[in-house]
Amino acid sequence: MAQTTVSLPSIPETDSSDNQGEENGRVIKLPLSVSNKDSNSPIAAISYSFIHTVPGRLRLRVPNLRHDRLYCQKLQTLLQAEPLITSFRINSSAASLVINYETNAVSEHRMRCNLNNLLFVASQKTTEPTKEIHQEEEKTNASLSLSAVATGLAVLGGSFGLPIPSILIVGSIGVASLPVLQRAMTGIVTQRKLTIDILDFLAIAITTAQGHFLTPALMLSLIEIGEHIRDRTARSSQLQTLDLLSSLGQFVWIEKNGEKVEISIQEVQKGDTVIVYPGELVPVDGTIIKGKALLDEQKLTGESIPIFKTKGQPVFASTLVQEGRIYITVEKTGNNTRAGQSITLMQEAPVHDTRMENYATKVAEKAVLPTLLLGGTVFALSGNAARAASILTLDLATGIRVSIPTAVLAALTYAAKHGVLIRSGRALEKLAQVDTIVFDKTGTLTKGEVEVIGVESFHPEVSQWRVLVLAAAAEQRLTHPVAEAIIRYAENQGVEVPDRNKWNYQLGLGVEATIEGEIVYVGSERFLRQEGVDMSSLPTANEQAESNIYVASNGQLQGKIEYRDVLRTESQAIIHQLLNVASIDVHMLTGDHQRTANAVAAELGISPSHTHAEAFPAHKAAIVQQLHDQGQTVAFVGDGINDSPALAYADVSVSFANGSDIARETADVVLMQNDLYGLLTAIEIAHQAKKLIQQNTTIVAIPNLAALAIAVVFGLNPLAATIVNNGSTIVAGVNGLRPILTASTPTTLPSARRKTLTGRLR
Repeated sequence: MAQTTVSLPSIPETDSSDNQGEENGRVIKLPLSVSNKDSNSPIAAISYSFIHTVPGRLRLRVPNLRHDRLYCQKLQTLLQAEPLITSFRINSSAASLVINYETNAVSEHRMRCNLNNLLFVASQKTTEPTKEIHQEEEKTNASLSLSAVATGLAVLGGSFGLPIPSILIVGSIGVASLPVLQRAMTGIVTQRKLTIDILDFLAIAITTAQGHFLTPALMLSLIEIGEHIRDRTARSSQLQTLDLLSSLGQFVWIEKNGEKVEISIQEVQKGDTVIVYPGELVPVDGTIIKGKALLDEQKLTGESIPIFKTKGQPVFASTLVQEGRIYITVEKTGNNTRAGQSITLMQEAPVHDTRMENYATKVAEKAVLPTLLLGGTVFALSGNAARAASILTLDLATGIRVSIPTAVLAALTYAAKHGVLIRSGRALEKLAQVDTIVFDKTGTLTKGEVEVIGVESFHPEVSQWRVLVLAAAAEQRLTHPVAEAIIRYAENQGVEVPDRNKWNYQLGLGVEATIEGEIVYVGSERFLRQEGVDMSSLPTANEQAESNIYVASNGQLQGKIEYRDVLRTESQAIIHQLLNVASIDVHMLTGDHQRTANAVAAELGISPSHTHAEAFPAHKAAIVQQLHDQGQTVAFVGDGINDSPALAYADVSVSFANGSDIARETADVVLMQNDLYGLLTAIEIAHQAKKLIQQNTTIVAIPNLAALAIAVVFGLNPLAATIVNNGSTIVAGVNGLRPILTASTPTTLPSARRKTLTGRLR
């Protein structure tokens, strides 16, 4: 077993299968320049070995997987984004990696080279924004730990009477209160306003000076718990930017002076000739100068059916070559491509505050100055610092800052347990306000894959069964999506597919095959006419020709097979619930033609005025903005690269776990079970969370206001004030945790995932 050590990605020799039908050209290797701007240290070598290989499956031992958790996470992300890999399994303890791939899409030699590149890229250093986020997390955890230490010392020294020096307790409280002081000073200096941190710090300082150590220690712990929860529920925008180039792969083949060279994608220039093989993503925008291919453009344009393209036609970055091989003259690269412009639109979208902003917190902040003035007045009239401290302690801030984020965190946790990832408190709040939902069609309301919906015979003496038998026999073992759909349909119908003898497949047209002594043609109308088939029996009204495959034998047209991108099984029920139960307006966007869009909308019950066809990324974003400008709170549901601008501009964005990387990372809500029931679940959970937040505000406000009146008129011990304040906080906090403390199930989940939506949505 050979051990392989690499410091730079190697350049593979092109295998014979990739060169079939081309002129023979020498493949040369150029050194790749890999820069590491953040460090002067050399790039570390990555060691790995191939343990076992069979067609379609490779097993490797990668020592880094055992001891480098970050490397393991990065490699997993890269493997998920690699279109040639159908599945993989990482066993960190065994340092083992197993990948499966389609043998008819890529050779073993090329897959080894791709893995070599992925293993290298995963070893690169983490970017600075990620380091800053980790530093902030460490800082928050340190503050929480210090407040816990201060509370522990105060409890042991006060409640249990242990001989702990007062100076030690005071010191721990002082150190633990530094983050509170820092936030208070930031509010004064940067925001130029008095924040609720001022009240917290003054109350802590006064009660500590009076020797009531347990009171300030408990306050600190509760304050820092609230800050920790708020930070946990916030979505960091620094983690949401996805580099387009990394999703396309790191290296591309170009033709230069008649020779093939593999170079870094960053080195590709306008005017270069890029070669794209089956199973690869097109890395640039350009025009085909040689070859032909079947391209899957669904993630970019929303078109569900693969498109055949040949010399002179444009192709776009991030589209997948399913069949064929093409040579492309580069016109646009990176963020200048159509896919890159989609990402630019997303990045230019309004950036929402990710720290939870809600009405109750704003009310608490507005009460800061009146509370300070009231405490100062009471102290001036009574000369009693404890009485003034009680007033400062009885602010609404602590309870609101703890109980509301607790309710939000509980709702997010509860949602996650039921297959819905909601990224932030803001997203939860907006989800409860949604009155308009805009759906992308392909892959969202539909399955995004071709299915046969019917077989028709044009002759009484030829059965539908015979038409299907001939089509399935001719299409067997072809990788075209329509061919695969016909084979699946035939298998489901119990058809015994006869052997196919001599055959010839013409990319983008159809297949000719000899079956049971008959010469059979299966393909488009143009293909059959080209082969001299008599098409006189074809109906003249043929508006849906693009969704038909025709079958002929011995020169006679026998019948047709209808196919389309079918609706998700739950789509009709979901739209019905949203329109008729929740009273939410529903719009549909699609890149399809208006006729196709109207047909789907009619089947779903969506109004023609709310159906938007031939919508490209900028158009989708404009429609969402227009609805928002009309005063509506808009949710957008989509899963493709072309959906990312609309996702970014929506008040709340929703995608699927199996959506494109950029759509999934842009979305505020991710439906982890990849069905639309999760959307109803998310809406219901958001409304329940809103109700809990309103309850918690009441639980905090009423006892604190009552105690405040007593403190002003009669006076109140600081410890009693702390008990009222913290007690209401604890009650509200426990109330906020109800979703995860009870074993209830959202009413939107059917009995297999319950299919009804209750009135709780409104």
